[in-house]
Amino acid sequence: MILLIIIGIVLLIVILSSIRQINEYERGILFTFGKFSRILKPGWNIVLPVIQSFRKVDVRTKAVDVPEQEAITKDNVSIKINAVIYYKVFDASKAIIEVENFKYAVSQLAQTTMRNAVGAVTLDELLSQREKISEEICKIIDKATDDWGIKVENVELKDIALPEEMKRVIATVAEAEREKQAVITKAQGEVEAANNLVEAANLMGNAPGALHLRTLATLNDLSSDQSNTIIFAVPIEVLRAFEAVDTKKITEVIKNIKK
Repeated sequence: MILLIIIGIVLLIVILSSIRQINEYERGILFTFGKFSRILKPGWNIVLPVIQSFRKVDVRTKAVDVPEQEAITKDNVSIKINAVIYYKVFDASKAIIEVENFKYAVSQLAQTTMRNAVGAVTLDELLSQREKISEEICKIIDKATDDWGIKVENVELKDIALPEEMKRVIATVAEAEREKQAVITKAQGEVEAANNLVEAANLMGNAPGALHLRTLATLNDLSSDQSNTIIFAVPIEVLRAFEAVDTKKITEVIKNIKK
């Protein structure tokens, strides 16, 4: 009787020690006598001691920082760049069997791919097409990690550190570009203003009395000014009116008045 109790206790201890809990976000890789048997689903699973062993694999999406790397662009500019990679395990058995440490392997592959991608583009392309380059890096890493049972979802280039002398060069170029744009905008404004003046002059020249009305409007504006000096502009039409007057008759009229 005592022997049966002892055997029962031993069996109970063995059974309890054989229970392994796998959470919903995990998968278990079961090995029997060192050989892969099956993938354990979430919940309680029996793993026989000595005979069997298992490894847990987290199948959630992981965000891994790729350490800052020194790289040289296609136009021989030395930069420092880092990134973050998002990936998840879609086949837990491959992630354990096909590669020794899939986390380390993905990180190393990302570093190498990132340096190669930077070396294939110029600095201007790297700064202006960051999203496109990130997508290319993601595709390369995803294709290489398929055999490991890993799906790379996204790669984001975070910071691009430039040498100080290159920062000064870029700032100088940007300033020159802004000045160029300002000169172009000013010139375009002057052209538009000149065209408007020509159009206004043509309209007033073709409309009788328009210039006189404009002169009266100018005088009205001058009347509100507190300046002591007023320059009065006489329209050319007024001066031309004197050409039709007989100056001899005007002289005779003036002499008669004096008499």
